Amino acid sequence: MENITLLLGIVIVTALVFDFTNGFHDTANAMATTISTGAMKPKTAVAMSAVLNLVGAFLSVEVAKTISGGMINEQGLRTEVIFAALVGAILWNLLTWLLGLPSSSSHALFGGLIGAAVMSAGWSSVNGSTVVTKVLLPAIAAPLVAGVAAMIATRLTYRIGRKADGKAASKGYRAGQIASAGLVSLAHGTNDAQKTMGIITLALVTSGVLVPGSNPPAWVIASAGIAIALGTYLGGWRIIRTMGKGLTDLEPPQGFAAQTSAATVILASSHLGFSLSTTQSCSGAVMGAGLGRKGGVVRWSTATRMFVAWGLTLPAAGLVGALAELLTKQGTWGVIATGTLLIAGSAIIWVLSRRDIVDHNNVNDVDGEPAGVVTNAMAAVTPPPAGPAAETVTVTGDLTATIPADNGPSTESAPRTAKV
Repeated sequence: MENITLLLGIVIVTALVFDFTNGFHDTANAMATTISTGAMKPKTAVAMSAVLNLVGAFLSVEVAKTISGGMINEQGLRTEVIFAALVGAILWNLLTWLLGLPSSSSHALFGGLIGAAVMSAGWSSVNGSTVVTKVLLPAIAAPLVAGVAAMIATRLTYRIGRKADGKAASKGYRAGQIASAGLVSLAHGTNDAQKTMGIITLALVTSGVLVPGSNPPAWVIASAGIAIALGTYLGGWRIIRTMGKGLTDLEPPQGFAAQTSAATVILASSHLGFSLSTTQSCSGAVMGAGLGRKGGVVRWSTATRMFVAWGLTLPAAGLVGALAELLTKQGTWGVIATGTLLIAGSAIIWVLSRRDIVDHNNVNDVDGEPAGVVTNAMAAVTPPPAGPAAETVTVTGDLTATIPADNGPSTESAPRTAKV
């Protein structure tokens, strides 16, 4: 570490800040369903997730190697490019957190990196085949695979447990949810902490501290693991609310099936070096679990907003990364200006978040989905009265109304008066 310059130090600190935002942005991946079903108390859940995120960071470096030596050509890459990429990723993470949208921190980082690299050295600086095979294809496949797996697992879980004692089954599902949530947390640390490891390693290579193709040093692994664990403990309550209550109403068997399916997909991809989005995997699993229960529903208006955020993440973060790189190319003042804009943008988003505070006390307080156009139109129509035409009803100050007599054969019966 003795060869680290001031600029490289700034880049490393910024990378760890991104890792911190990744932690609180993606806490929902592991703990949203566990919190929403009441299997664990909110603060206890995020504390357990933070510890397992830290442990998971030490399990593998395959994803880190994909980022540090796969997506971007290292030769001729300036350290400022890494800084610009991180600016794009952090600002997108904070914006989607403010909106409560479970977008992909991974794709925000990739988008920022691609946009900054293209602005710096052109499209030749990006390894297109790696981006397609290890980023784009997994982005499409992960939510589908996790969703189908969760839907099947949910149906099997209900079928197997339909004759089980209710109280015993409830305890069993609670224990299963806690175990599966721990597995997702471990998988999240294994996959997402490595992305920051890869970025820091790439910055070390571009500065000449490490040779191309190097594995992340031990201090990089440890610092990335600690940063994501601290962010996870902070708790991204806004996104936890959306994923736990906004997408569908989950019962404990569904939560168990969703988390187990998502963890399996994430761990398998980490082993293969696929840098997929843990957010997309977990969101797909939650929707699959919602569809897997008989009578279960998915709130497609919320899901649609989430899909739009997924589609915008790469290009939006890429655009911000490219603009940040355009500034850093101007020299020292450009780097200072980029850092100032990052701090100012983050501060504005934080101030806006204080207008509607979401924390562990109200994370499960969610109103129902707004009625759609058809529902509102039906509610506005007053049905005609049944049977013979009713007499005019007169309402007075004490809410007294005249009600017509029986519609029997006699037509001379006096009207009756009732008070409402």
